[in-house]
Amino acid sequence: MLVLCITSCKNKQAEANPADQVKAFPVATMAVQDVELQASYPAVLKGQQDIDIKARVEGYIDAIYVDEGATVRKGQPLFKINSPSSVQLIENAKANYNTAKLDVERIRPLAEKGILSQVKLSAYENVLASAKATLDQAKAALGWTTVTSPVNGVVGAIAFRQGSLATNTTVLTTVSNITNVVAYFSVNEKELLSLLKEFKGTTQAEKIKNMPAVKLLLSDGTEYEETGRIETISGVVDATSGSVSFRALFPNKHGLLRSGSSAKVIIPSERKGSIVIPQKATFAQQDKILVYKFEGDSVTQKVVSVKATPDGQGYVVTEGLSVGDKIVTDGIATLTNGQKIKEQK
Repeated sequence: MLVLCITSCKNKQAEANPADQVKAFPVATMAVQDVELQASYPAVLKGQQDIDIKARVEGYIDAIYVDEGATVRKGQPLFKINSPSSVQLIENAKANYNTAKLDVERIRPLAEKGILSQVKLSAYENVLASAKATLDQAKAALGWTTVTSPVNGVVGAIAFRQGSLATNTTVLTTVSNITNVVAYFSVNEKELLSLLKEFKGTTQAEKIKNMPAVKLLLSDGTEYEETGRIETISGVVDATSGSVSFRALFPNKHGLLRSGSSAKVIIPSERKGSIVIPQKATFAQQDKILVYKFEGDSVTQKVVSVKATPDGQGYVVTEGLSVGDKIVTDGIATLTNGQKIKEQK
């Protein structure tokens, strides 16, 4: 009887054990909420105007009036060019002008007296007018020996020093007008279609107009204080990269942004009535994102399409889950497909 009693007790414990061994997991029921997503794209910053400064006459750099990084005004002298050819040109032009002037002064009295024809006088006057135009041009060229800034801006690198030879093809420096700064970035074709579908408008121009203000993330990870606007989207998809170029304009009243800098453009997107799940509720399998959906007393692996939230802690579900569905939100590393669990209270 004692043996029968012990055996009976063991059988009862064995029957109770399977239920006791079902583990409890935290489970969440899917509901909707409003959330803002952010798409980030690497960008290169350029001044609103980046102008190459070249000498208009050939010669040697006699003086450099500015330093790299200096803020300059429109018309401010940047370089002085010692141009012997320009000096020689103006001397020759002066000599030709004086000779033509003397010829006219000599011929005019004779023409007035009828000794020489008016036609001959007109010919000499034409030569004088041509010599005057050449002299004016030579004087203007001599004025070009002072190289000035064409815009308000910031001076870039100066590769040449005093005594260097400058020709009309030599880029002495670059002046960047950075009152406003342009950010250039690229978006792949798939993302472009998604963006254009998201914003109102029947044409691309209307959609650009309805796009939200964009943000700029600087190279040190901080967010720029001013927002910008998308100005243009290229009408051509690059055949090599499969991407489309965007241009965004940002105000730069404090001069913090510099031409040539790198940054990231952030395009915000408001999603109303979205299902948001924690990232720890998901796992990756090959190129897919999955969750464990809880139904009845067991879990089933479910493939979902998601977009990351700005805080990096969650996902917005675009496909795969519906309102009212339940998923396991933590401890999923220990789960297997079809495993029986119970909901943690």
